Amino acid sequence: MTTTKVRRPLDAAYALGRTPEEYERLRTQARMWEAPTGRLLDQVGVGPGASCLDAGCGPGETMRAMAERVGPAGRVLGMDVDAPLGAMAVEMLHRAGHWQCTFRAHDLTADAPIPGAPFDLVYARLLLFHLPRRVDVLARLWEAVAPGGHLLVQEFELRTISSLPQLDSLAEGLRVVTGAFGAAGADSSAGSRLPQWFAEAGVGTPDGTDVAGRLEQLATGSPQLEQVLRSVLPAAVAHGITTVDDAEAILASMDRDVSRFPDRPLLMQLLISAWKRKGQP
Repeated sequence: MTTTKVRRPLDAAYALGRTPEEYERLRTQARMWEAPTGRLLDQVGVGPGASCLDAGCGPGETMRAMAERVGPAGRVLGMDVDAPLGAMAVEMLHRAGHWQCTFRAHDLTADAPIPGAPFDLVYARLLLFHLPRRVDVLARLWEAVAPGGHLLVQEFELRTISSLPQLDSLAEGLRVVTGAFGAAGADSSAGSRLPQWFAEAGVGTPDGTDVAGRLEQLATGSPQLEQVLRSVLPAAVAHGITTVDDAEAILASMDRDVSRFPDRPLLMQLLISAWKRKGQP
């Protein structure tokens, strides 16, 4: 087990770190959900020549999926407050030949229209989870959808994470993770709230919803949870949810349980999606 180094959070409203390790974790996480995301991109009809916005694009993995569908005649704009991460994402995409992809650093919570709108697809994954004034941001995303276009939002529901039978180490790790998210203003049940937020934002009842999940073994799923715990640890310590020593003890206990029960079923978080097509004027 590696020793955890606690760094001061760069953004009090964002519980996760902004480190190379966290960026790689985000890339791995995005690839885990590539299949259900791609299925929904196809379902809403993202095709050649379309214009797409990836709001809160992070490392750009979904931008790549969009670029593959819209082709060279299409347009994919990634938007995120993390300018260095966005620049790395676009560099990666350009190296892969996706020159239709661009990036713009932008704070989506700002009270201003989204640059570059309208888009045939406005997409956001794990964006509202972290943001204050989520309904205002969702309304702004809806405003950026072109007539006939779609809004597609995907968010996590963390309450489902559990082993069978449950392990105390896992429960304690989740307590710290969800506590850190909550203290930073995140909503660990964002996915379940999507229909409610759509209604409050004036989007209306979603045209459809989708629930995707992953069932792992403890040996394969626990390392993902440990990485999240390490990433939120500075925020958790800053908010008094745990201490560095207590977190190390939790991580050590999780490692011991993985060694003892590697095949124990582990239900991961759910990825819940909602989408809506904007009618023609």
